[in-house]
Amino acid sequence: MHSSMGALLTVVGARPNFVKHAALSRALRSTTREILVHTGQHWDAAMSDDLFRDLHLPAPDHHLGIGAGTPVAQIARIMERLEPVLAAEKPRAVVVYGDTNSALAGALCAAKLHFPVAHVEAGLRSFDRAQPEEQNRVAIDHLSALLFAPTATAVTNLAAEGVRDGVHLVGDVMFDAVRAWAATARLPARLEPRRYYYVTTHRAETVDRKETLAGLLDALAALDLPAVFPVHPRTRARMTEFGLQPSGALTLREPAGYLESLALARDARGVLTDSGGLVREAFFLGTPCVTLRDRTEWPETLTRGRNRLGGTRRDTILDALAGLPEPEAPPAETPLGDGHAADRIAELLR
Repeated sequence: MHSSMGALLTVVGARPNFVKHAALSRALRSTTREILVHTGQHWDAAMSDDLFRDLHLPAPDHHLGIGAGTPVAQIARIMERLEPVLAAEKPRAVVVYGDTNSALAGALCAAKLHFPVAHVEAGLRSFDRAQPEEQNRVAIDHLSALLFAPTATAVTNLAAEGVRDGVHLVGDVMFDAVRAWAATARLPARLEPRRYYYVTTHRAETVDRKETLAGLLDALAALDLPAVFPVHPRTRARMTEFGLQPSGALTLREPAGYLESLALARDARGVLTDSGGLVREAFFLGTPCVTLRDRTEWPETLTRGRNRLGGTRRDTILDALAGLPEPEAPPAETPLGDGHAADRIAELLR
């Protein structure tokens, strides 16, 4: 098999993947043929179509259309539908991003068919094996031939697990994306910069238990400024199921597109989120953040209190908020790199 002649095949499927992919694809496509496979893990048009438009992403070469399902069903269906695509395309490597079910399925399928796996965002650890994302990222790292680590901590984590070959410290591609698109992002009308909080939540550990979600909504009701809360489909379903009615100065709305979300994060007084992506976007934009979790796989963002762990209980969230520093100018250099990760990755993939 003359795999060195083949193109690179990239597997995406969930919203965070598209943003990282957009940053890397810009650097890659100038010299390399790329085949894009969209698994359809985020089947909701609001969660995916706007990103392809906003970030000028080329249409996928293959759409696997897997839609909703349990994690096991999703992973199995992706592998089943990806296998013939890989067999036909014979790529020289398969690129996966982050810790989604799409990334794990892509890595497993590629490894089984003996195509090298390149993992963008390798080496992150929350050290909580009950967390689905942690299961995914550990498995992907141990299947990968090329591991693009965003931070020095990530390199250390990999070494501790005996993974040293093919590891490269490149920085975080999310910083590249923020640098490329934040300036063009427009704040929705009627919002005054620094006079609102921006809230998002979607993780199983935050929204799937009634007490946890109720505690979070109680904390939001007690905020000192209005909050903009684009409600993830999963969160909305749980609020209905548990009969929870949010109160306080909360604006509940549909999920925000990527550019709108960047603007909301950039101009907020503070961000409250359980999203690893939004935590870093806030960090890169100079906006202080409260992480609605007990731990983070991005400890670098905790520098100088720019991000604080608020947990999921009303009192701990409000305590974290009380100590939030003021917004500041976006940094040029960070412990997550300098915003040129995509160029480094593209060079290594070439």
